[in-house]
This record gives sequence, structure tokens and C-alpha cells, in this order.
Amino acid sequence: MKYTVSIEIALPRERVVRLLADPALLPMWLRGLVLHEPLSGVHGQVGTKSRVVMQMGHRTFECTETITRREPADLHGIPEGRVVRFEREIVGEGMWSAVRDRLTEAGPEATLWASENEYRFSGLPMRLVGLLMPGSFRKQSLQHMQDFKAFAEQGTDVRDVEG
Repeated sequence: MKYTVSIEIALPRERVVRLLADPALLPMWLRGLVLHEPLSGVHGQVGTKSRVVMQMGHRTFECTETITRREPADLHGIPEGRVVRFEREIVGEGMWSAVRDRLTEAGPEATLWASENEYRFSGLPMRLVGLLMPGSFRKQSLQHMQDFKAFAEQGTDVRDVEG
């Protein structure tokens, strides 16, 4: 299963990428995040493997995230017109996923964030979820992007708005 979602954020691209890359800010906009801890490497750097635990309703999902691309490596003084790329692979029980994020300037005070997502499922339970509920994955990706936008633009913390 593959899909792409995108959102425009009313902030300069360099500010957006620094907010996205800051591990201390993840709990403020990544709804359902219980834990995100590097197992090896430095958070956000290529090759880093992290243990990620997410809470979705009454279910807890644990996976391993590996950073596969970060361009440019230095997120300060990014040349105008340069596309910023964050890519990662996520492996969990019965699931493999690749996320390819691209951040481009949509104007002097605006950033376009496009996220290409690919999922592969193994095992009957996860294959059924992928087959019967493909829209839920797209909806969750877009929710994370909308939560980040609200956090970046207005300072809204998902921990304050979660029920």
C-alpha cells in the first residue's frame, strides 16, 4: 500500500525542519507517542535505530525506526530552493513501512511538507488490517501532520487536547 499526504505550514522552511528534527518536541505533536529512544546512533542521524512505542486507543504498538536519509545533514543555513529530505524505515510485528518526507519552500514564510508512505504487511492479522482499513493509515499520517502544523504555528500541544 502506498499513498502521499501533504500540508502547507505557515513558517519558513528552515524553522519547520528544525522543529521536526528536535527529539524533545516529539511528544508535543506526535499524538500517541509513549516512547522514542535511540538504541544506537544519535537521534535523527542516518543509521540511527530507535525503539518507538505508540498508544492507539487501547492498543500499544512497538516498532524499530531506522533513519535512512537526512539531507542536508546540517539543518542551519539551508540554501534557498534546496529540498530537505527525512526518510525512515519502521518495522513492527507484521509490518514494514517506509516514510519519505520532503520539505520545500512554498514562499518566504511557508513550507510544503509532502510525505510519501509505503506499507507492507505479513501475517494474517496485519494483512487483513491493511486490506480492510487502508484509509486509516492515510488518516493517521495526515492527523500527525495537522498536529505538527498546529504545534508549529500556534504552539498547540497534543497532550493538552487528547481525550
